[in-house]
Amino acid sequence: MSLFKARDWWSAVLGEGEEFDQGCLCVGDVDNSGSGYDKVVVGSYMGMLRIFAPHASKPAEQTIADAQLLEVQLRDPIIQVEVGKFVSCSELLHLAVLHPRKLSVYAVSGTAGNVEHGDQYQLRLVYEHNLQRTACNMTYGPFGGVTGHHFICIQSMDGMLMFFEQESYAFGRFLPGFLLPGPLCYCARTDSFITVSSARQVECYRYETLAVATDADTRQDSEQQSKSSGKRLTAEWLLVLGEQALDICVPSASPMASSVFVLGERNLFCLRDSGQIRFMKKLEYNPSCFLPYASVSEGTTNVLLGNHNNMLLVYQDTTLKWAAQLSCVPVAVRVANFPELKGLVVTLSSEGHLQCSYMGTDPSFFTAPKVEAREVNYDEVDAEMKALHKVIREATKNQDIIPKAEAEDDLTVTAIVSSSLDDVSQALIPEMNDMAVPSVKVKIKVSCRSALQSPKLSVCVQPPLAVTQDQFVLDSLGSGSQVVVAFSAFLNGHYTPADLTGDIAVSYSSPTGVPRVAQCKFVLPLRLVCCPTSASKNSKYKITVDTNKPPVNLNEVFPEFVAKAEDKEGNALAFQFIAGSRVTVLASKTSQRYRIQSESFEDIWLVAKELVQRFDRHFAKLGVKDFRNSFSGPIPLAEYFETVDHHFELRVNAQKYQDLLSERAVQFRAIQRRLLTRFKDKTPAPLQNLDTLMEGTYRQVIALADAAEENRACLVQAFSRLRSATHLLILLVSLWQGLSAEQTAILEATLLPLLQDTPQLGWEESVDAAVSHLLRTCLSRSPKDQAISLSTTQLSMPKDTSRLKKHITLLCDRIGKGGRLSLSSEANVPTPVMLPAACETMPEPIAEQEEEDPALQQEATAKFIKKKQPSKKVKSKTESSKEKKEKDLGKESKKEPTKEKESKKDSSKDSKESSKESSRESKKEKKESSKEKESTAEPLKEKTKVSKKPSVKVKEKKKESEAGDG
Repeated sequence: MSLFKARDWWSAVLGEGEEFDQGCLCVGDVDNSGSGYDKVVVGSYMGMLRIFAPHASKPAEQTIADAQLLEVQLRDPIIQVEVGKFVSCSELLHLAVLHPRKLSVYAVSGTAGNVEHGDQYQLRLVYEHNLQRTACNMTYGPFGGVTGHHFICIQSMDGMLMFFEQESYAFGRFLPGFLLPGPLCYCARTDSFITVSSARQVECYRYETLAVATDADTRQDSEQQSKSSGKRLTAEWLLVLGEQALDICVPSASPMASSVFVLGERNLFCLRDSGQIRFMKKLEYNPSCFLPYASVSEGTTNVLLGNHNNMLLVYQDTTLKWAAQLSCVPVAVRVANFPELKGLVVTLSSEGHLQCSYMGTDPSFFTAPKVEAREVNYDEVDAEMKALHKVIREATKNQDIIPKAEAEDDLTVTAIVSSSLDDVSQALIPEMNDMAVPSVKVKIKVSCRSALQSPKLSVCVQPPLAVTQDQFVLDSLGSGSQVVVAFSAFLNGHYTPADLTGDIAVSYSSPTGVPRVAQCKFVLPLRLVCCPTSASKNSKYKITVDTNKPPVNLNEVFPEFVAKAEDKEGNALAFQFIAGSRVTVLASKTSQRYRIQSESFEDIWLVAKELVQRFDRHFAKLGVKDFRNSFSGPIPLAEYFETVDHHFELRVNAQKYQDLLSERAVQFRAIQRRLLTRFKDKTPAPLQNLDTLMEGTYRQVIALADAAEENRACLVQAFSRLRSATHLLILLVSLWQGLSAEQTAILEATLLPLLQDTPQLGWEESVDAAVSHLLRTCLSRSPKDQAISLSTTQLSMPKDTSRLKKHITLLCDRIGKGGRLSLSSEANVPTPVMLPAACETMPEPIAEQEEEDPALQQEATAKFIKKKQPSKKVKSKTESSKEKKEKDLGKESKKEPTKEKESKKDSSKDSKESSKESSRESKKEKKESSKEKESTAEPLKEKTKVSKKPSVKVKEKKKESEAGDG
């Protein structure tokens, strides 16, 4: 950012929607007025030619029309404009206009006006050349040392240099090794042309060499003739730049020694006309245009350089002398002399902003208003400081990965689900199980606070639910506008969905260009997937929900299902799922219990969830604050594991089908290769039943593919049922232990980590890893069992579900004993669990120790023994001496465990404390040896035995203490 701004002397905005580039601007006395003052000539890609004579005037009187001399609409786009002596019979200045397929030379003349309207200017065509090739750029000069006239050289898009000597075409030459055109410039002192090729090197060709080279009409002719006869076109000198050039300029400062300036993408190069580098300046920005001009100091050259940061920089060789801020990015810059002021900088932007400015230090007349001095209220400052400290503490305390949404978003999304079903169903499957499939209308209201360009709305529902349209491209929204879109949701599969919620996401860009997403959720009604029916008395699966309030009429809680309800008292209500079984809800007349029963375990989920939520809303309307749902247990893990086994069986079948399909595909390709070699053989040979084998293999491949596709469809349904059963299990556990919303969310993230199964990552291995992590952290039995480091092993499909079932059982058991689910590090220290005296602890298979590698088990046991040794020495010196002897004996102590038992029994007669310690140590050694030698099933039996014995000894201790007190 510059301290100074370029002072605006005159400016104009040219047209609307026109485009300009670096060749569209030139300055000169185009009308030959003889005053020595310049005019500004501007051409656009839209074919508009304008000529201006800027002059300073008062701001109130300053208009573009006063300075504009001429405006002509030409038929072709204008690539470049130049002013020079282009007519043979005249030494006056003419205007050369380059079009893609034509070169036109015009004479600009002005006649003095006799009335107030001023002078009149006319544009007269002198001559034109129709080009056979598409032009890219041009340069002009006294080619060959001619005096008093200027010749023109045009570079075509395919690399041909076309030379015109005023009204006649001279010759054309192709540049060797050409790919794409680059900037072109003429150096008068050496009579040579300088360009930058696609090889990113500066190339110099002398005019004399170009003139005597072999002529050719096409590039192929040029290449053939250069090989056979004639002089081959070669460069005078080459210099590798290593980057593409934006422009080349040769300032006409001194005829004795000239410099060639090349503007690269990241560097400014100054070369001698012999191809040697004088200096190079590395730029820290992206340049857009430049103009070298004569400097006041001898031996130096000034360079005006514009960049994409709206800056205009002045360099004297490599030294930055001045920097000024422009109002736009310049694509062309020139220096011109006007009547009121000489040496003005003329800049043109790509949008057509033409500006004449000078780089002075005129001060701005704006002065900031004085701020009234007021005394500081230290109490208010202290209060504000405390408030800010509080905000900082809260911000650092909650270290969320996802940033929180702002208080007021640019766009808000709300969803409204219709309370009634559609009169005409929009479902693709009109009927299932002799029942009509309904649909419900959902309206999405999108409102914005600021203008937004074409936001996109996406709707997502869980299969088998579907919507009539899931993608919407909204029209551009103005500030404060609102748009409403609608769609219908319906059931589109022969199984019950696990979730009736849908997600809406609207993606848009904020006014500052930052991409954002606004989200919203909606819940579809239960009536969409089931209808009322008659209640059934007996069912296979039953769940009982307890409340602390008197029973309510179920017809009041489910008013939309009252149509076919046989029980007028509201004690029974039945739901028939369209793609599932019948679910019955029974209310007890005497107790405060409700039974939910069905022939399908997973179908209970949606009804149980709806029942619990509607109970909460019903009693909240009545003003009851202490209402609570609960579940007395037991948790139906056996029924849940049936769903898990069915899902895992389908996953195993999918893997088997995949393997068989791969084998048959390999066999099919091998038979094809054999047949192909037989058919290619010149001497015919018998096929040896290869065609029959190929046909049979093809049938097997098709059959396996059909079976795999059918299994995949069954797997999708099984996963949906597994999600329903898992949701039901989470609901029962939360009601059983009264889990908070945060703990329920952790449990749901643990047991439902995936929305869909993939062959690479399945539900079983993901849940097993998540449950194991909880068992090692917040649900660990003691701080010693906690594993801080996360497992980095790759997840793969397990061999069976026994380990997963064991972990889920252990998870429910530890939650039932008072374990608290938390992800924070402070909550990893387990809270002491108080159990009743009559409760017997169930044997816990310590999965994290059983399933680990033997090496890890040995390390864990070694650490455990080392930690226990100091306490043994303090308690008993005799035991420590025995331990040393046992360590020396080594293998003998392992071979004879019975002798150790007998010796410890003898020592227990002397003192009770030492006997208890020895028995505990022997049992611990038994545990460790059994872990290393026996299978995974045997340790479970021993652990149950070992876990019972300490409880018996605790009871004996209590009896002895009571007898001692007595």
